[in-house]
Amino acid sequence: MGKLIDMIRQDVRFGDSLKACMNCGVCTAICPAAEFYDYDPRRICDTVQRGDEEEIERLLKSDTIWYCGQCLSCKTRCPRGNVAGELISVLRTVSQKMGYFRSSEKGLQQMSLMKSLQQNILDIGYCVYPDRVDPAYHPEQGPVWEWFHEHIADVAPRLGANYHGEGPGALRDIPKEDLDEVRRIFEVTGGMELKAAVLPTEGIEN
Repeated sequence: MGKLIDMIRQDVRFGDSLKACMNCGVCTAICPAAEFYDYDPRRICDTVQRGDEEEIERLLKSDTIWYCGQCLSCKTRCPRGNVAGELISVLRTVSQKMGYFRSSEKGLQQMSLMKSLQQNILDIGYCVYPDRVDPAYHPEQGPVWEWFHEHIADVAPRLGANYHGEGPGALRDIPKEDLDEVRRIFEVTGGMELKAAVLPTEGIEN
């Protein structure tokens, strides 16, 4: 078999994501993304199931695999127990490892997410934290966010948050031993390896 289909099949998630697609189209009918994008989970399952290397490569370089919102509505409806959304996760991983995501506008957008959200989790234990959402980079949030960002130390406690405090509560500081455990989880599950594979060629520190 070819290299790409072998990589897909070697992913531990593959066995549960694509058992035996019969092309009924239920996944596409229930998919919210299919309503708004040129996106057809049924066709993706069929492409992978047939194992055509050229078609799979085109798929991995396209925007298509980045349209899925991972709601897993497909999982609840498939009569064969397939999970198209999980198969999409497998395809995204292979696309990242092979560098194919750089051929896709939507694929490139995930690099910014990985650079910011993943690094936030590793550094402070949160994927999103007010201190790291600079109003200058998010003008769509409007003046209210800019004001909140400037006055968060006074406002957050009044809203019940434990802003940079110890102990329980939203916005608390995460202890170093917990952050070390999160990093170990990333290492064991391959998150750090994937981060290293995706970011260095763009000159992004990892």
